[in-house]
Amino acid sequence: MIVRLRSKHKLNKAHKHSTRNFHFEVVHRSSKSRARAGILHTEHGSFNTPSFVPVGTTGTIKGVTFDQAAQEGVKLVFCNTYHLLVYPGPDIVERSGGIHKMNGHKGPIITDSGGFQIFSLSNTVPQDELKGKVVKNVNNLVVKLNEDGVIFRSYRNGDKIHLTPESSVQAQKKIGADIILPLDHLLPNSAGEKKLLRAMEMTHRWEKRSLDEHLKNPNNQAMYSILHGGTNFDLRKQSLDYLNGLNFDGLAIGGSLGKDTADMNNMLTKISTYLPTDKPVHLLGIGDIPGISSSLQHGIDTFDSCYPTRCGRHGTVFSRDGPISLNQGKFLEEIDKPIDRDCECYTCKNYSRSYIHQLFKHHESVGGTLATIHNLHYMMKMMERYRQMILENEI
Repeated sequence: MIVRLRSKHKLNKAHKHSTRNFHFEVVHRSSKSRARAGILHTEHGSFNTPSFVPVGTTGTIKGVTFDQAAQEGVKLVFCNTYHLLVYPGPDIVERSGGIHKMNGHKGPIITDSGGFQIFSLSNTVPQDELKGKVVKNVNNLVVKLNEDGVIFRSYRNGDKIHLTPESSVQAQKKIGADIILPLDHLLPNSAGEKKLLRAMEMTHRWEKRSLDEHLKNPNNQAMYSILHGGTNFDLRKQSLDYLNGLNFDGLAIGGSLGKDTADMNNMLTKISTYLPTDKPVHLLGIGDIPGISSSLQHGIDTFDSCYPTRCGRHGTVFSRDGPISLNQGKFLEEIDKPIDRDCECYTCKNYSRSYIHQLFKHHESVGGTLATIHNLHYMMKMMERYRQMILENEI
């Protein structure tokens, strides 16, 4: 169900951006900040923004089915082109009828380009990007990187995978996501200004090539640009000036924004004035609760992260009082208490903290499933509350 407005305040005149079946509608702009409430329409359905986007790296959300996720309010899901490229391959996805038919998700899907893997599979991988710690990765899977694109070594069988801006778009066409991203070059927080500048300029050229390839056959898909520039405001501003002049359907904020939430908030404060006002804005890889709550005021519409589902699989569940680790022995006695008495998710309506604790102690996978269901429900309900606060000009 799409909720346009539940507010006693006067509705701002709606602003729209559309490309065929893709259509973004801003229904309210907060008078307190740059926060906004909107509706994003896609080929596979519409949903309210701001919204949390769970990650389904290989085309599935770990631990739950898409029907289970949808029952808890999940709409848009983020999938990874590179991993689908390695296996089963975009041809199999296409022959299966596209990713929606293959995995059964009835809502919209966004895919990345494979650019993040230049960062995550390279020789120097920040194990803790927020702290800027860099260690060597002995399993370097990036063979070559140049203007043409990147050559990876498959982690599955060692085959070489040549990814260019054009071939990434072609793969995403076969996969059939509703929103696709251009190939980009991501660097760690520790990279110097000269390296950031070179990577950003090459990313701009790759993004233009990606957009040109996309526009040959839009295929009812939208393409977002990706903003880079690291923690350097001047580079971020330069990137925005360039990308705002191209015909992308939305903008994704990528790259490192600093070592912690405070740094990220500071950078978003500086660049928010230059973000598009009539197109959706996505914050890549940020989906923790402090990160989301501090970013809404800057006009961010969607956030993706594997954090809530990863926490669930390891026994940590979310509550308004903070995270709860169900692995702790004290929960064995809580036989009549759900994770959260005010929660209406499938897990809380049917199971106690004690039982879920037992499942984790027995290493039963269903424990992770039940905890993940709860965390997804918590995130979606949290975003509904934030949206209403925006409608009431409280954010």
